[in-house]
Amino acid sequence: MKIGIGIPNQVRELSPAIIPAWAARAEEAGFSSLGTVGRIAYPGVMDTVALAAAAGATSRIQLFSNILIGVVWPPVLLAKEVAGIDGVSGGRLTLGLGLGGRSDDFVAEGAGPRGLGRRFDHDLQVYRDVWRGQPIGGGTNPAVPSGTREVPMVFGGFAPAAFARMARWGEGYVAASVPVSMAAGTFDTARAAWKEAGREGSPRLVAIAYFALGDIDKGRGNVHDYYLASGEEVADGTAAGVHGGAEAVKEAVRAFADIGADELILNPTLADIDEVARLADVVL
Repeated sequence: MKIGIGIPNQVRELSPAIIPAWAARAEEAGFSSLGTVGRIAYPGVMDTVALAAAAGATSRIQLFSNILIGVVWPPVLLAKEVAGIDGVSGGRLTLGLGLGGRSDDFVAEGAGPRGLGRRFDHDLQVYRDVWRGQPIGGGTNPAVPSGTREVPMVFGGFAPAAFARMARWGEGYVAASVPVSMAAGTFDTARAAWKEAGREGSPRLVAIAYFALGDIDKGRGNVHDYYLASGEEVADGTAAGVHGGAEAVKEAVRAFADIGADELILNPTLADIDEVARLADVVL
């Protein structure tokens, strides 16, 4: 199982200037991927901006949005921006996508939190059309340079439609920040949907989990703050699930490997750049 690390782009009040240095250190340490967390109505850094900064600061490590809430964007604009990030990186980006569930993330005019499934299906086709160089805006020009690749997509979510989209459009599934037993169930559902759709082989299965190795209490507090918009119960449960300390992180790695994850991306709860080296010492 590969081990990646998240970028702390959604730790409250982080200094955005940490992101390029964090990315460079993660690549030097040998992590497989750099992941981002997507949320608009929170004082962090947009996932596309964080990924672009990471692309410019690195040359080998993979980039992954886990997950980007695609339906809050006008689809042509997102497809063009994603293609640019992937191009800058030399083809290292995987686009992790989901519908989201927070109404305050829907800030674009005409793109509110209604009819999300239908809109998502439409947007996915738009992404592919843009990446294939089809003309946009009623003219003759494409949005992207020739040779732009179709950015690989991985999907999150729990509804049957999420797994069906994964099997139709994607190369795999990313589980939410949930206990290993719950992630195992979603992985089984993803495998079944893949097979039912007649896809060959197996889907790429990505797990994500929060960690803290420095100030564990502060890390749990940051996660609680991030999830508080979803209610006290969700915030309490997610904060309690932070893997705090070296032994807890090692156990998480063993547990996710046992359920067949192809990659585990450990998301930071602290915007402390020393967490990169601390995590590398524990898991690499």
